[in-house]
Amino acid sequence: MVSEAPPFWWTKADWRAYVLWPFSWAYGRVAGIRMDRARRAAAPVPLICVGNFTVGGAGKTPTAIALARAARARGLKPGFLSRGYGGSLDVTTVVDPDHHRARDVGDEPLLLAREALTVVCRRRVDGARKLGALGVDLIIMDDGFQSARLVFDFALIVIDSGRGIGNGHLVPAGPVRAPIGDQLRHATALLKIGHGSAADALIRRAARAGKPVYVADTVRTDDGALAGTKVLAWAGIADPEKFYRTVRETGAIIEETRSFPDHHHFSEDEIADLIDRAESKGYTLVTTAKDIVRLEPGHGRAGELAEKSRVIEIDIRFDDPQAPGKVIDAALAAARARRLRAPKGG
Repeated sequence: MVSEAPPFWWTKADWRAYVLWPFSWAYGRVAGIRMDRARRAAAPVPLICVGNFTVGGAGKTPTAIALARAARARGLKPGFLSRGYGGSLDVTTVVDPDHHRARDVGDEPLLLAREALTVVCRRRVDGARKLGALGVDLIIMDDGFQSARLVFDFALIVIDSGRGIGNGHLVPAGPVRAPIGDQLRHATALLKIGHGSAADALIRRAARAGKPVYVADTVRTDDGALAGTKVLAWAGIADPEKFYRTVRETGAIIEETRSFPDHHHFSEDEIADLIDRAESKGYTLVTTAKDIVRLEPGHGRAGELAEKSRVIEIDIRFDDPQAPGKVIDAALAAARARRLRAPKGG
C-alpha cells in the first residue's frame, strides 16, 4: 500500500488522474475481489475493525483508542491488533512501549500499547488468536478493512470531513483503496471526523444504503501554554496540514514547518536541522505523539529532539457520547450471532 500520498490526490481530478485511470481500474478490480474473498477466519472474541476508505490520515488510531477506553469503562478487557506498518518484525509480537522501537513494531502500535494490550503480526489471523490466548474479550483492529482475512463483527470506517475521499479515484490515480460500493457493502457504520463538507456526498450515499453515521471531533489535550509562542512545527504523518491547523488552534504562532512522509524514520541530518534551526531562531519545536515515538533515545541527537519538542496530543470526542458504547454493543451482539450460526463442532 502506498504510504506517501501525492498532493494531486487531494485536489480536483486532473490529467494525472485520468492518465492513470487504466491502472486504477485494474487495481480496483483486484481490490474488490480481494474484499469479497478475504473474510474467512473467525476471531476468538468479538472484533471491531477501524478502517478508512483512503490511504492514510483519517483518524483511525485515535478512534481505536477511544473505543478501547469505552470498552474498559464497560468492564471489558480490550486488545489492539495491528499489522505493524513501518516495523520490521515478522513474528507475532506483544508490543512493549518501554522496550520496542518504532523500527521494530511500527509507530501506531507504540501509541496503542500505551492504552491496552497490543499485538502486531503480518498475519492478522495469528495476531487475533494470540490476543484471545492472552485473555482479551474484545479485539480492536487498527486498519486492515480492505485486506484482513478475519470476519469483522463491526467495521467502523473513518472519514475525515476536510479531505473526504480526495479526487475520488482509486490508487494510483487517487487515494481510494477499493471501489466505494464494495467498501460500503462491507462497512457496518461510518464515523465522520470534523464538521467540514468534503465527505458529505459519501455520507449521504452511506445513509441511503442504511449505514449508521456517527460524528466526532478531534480535541486537543494541551494546557494552553503555547498561546503566543513562536514555533517550528514538524510532522511526518499522512496529513501534516491538519496537524498545523491544530497547532494554530492552540494560539501558537507557526513561523516555520517541516513536513516528512508518513511513518518516516528521521536521519541524523534531519534531526540536527530541526534542533539547530529552532535554536538559532528562538522557536519552540512542536510535533505529534506519533512522530515522537519514532525518535530513538540514545541514537545521536534523537533524544535531544524528543526532549525539546512539545507534543500536542489529541483525543476523539463523539457528538453522541453513547456512540462508542453502541458500536461495542453491536459488535458483541454480532459475535454472539456468529457463534450461533457456526457449525457444531467447528
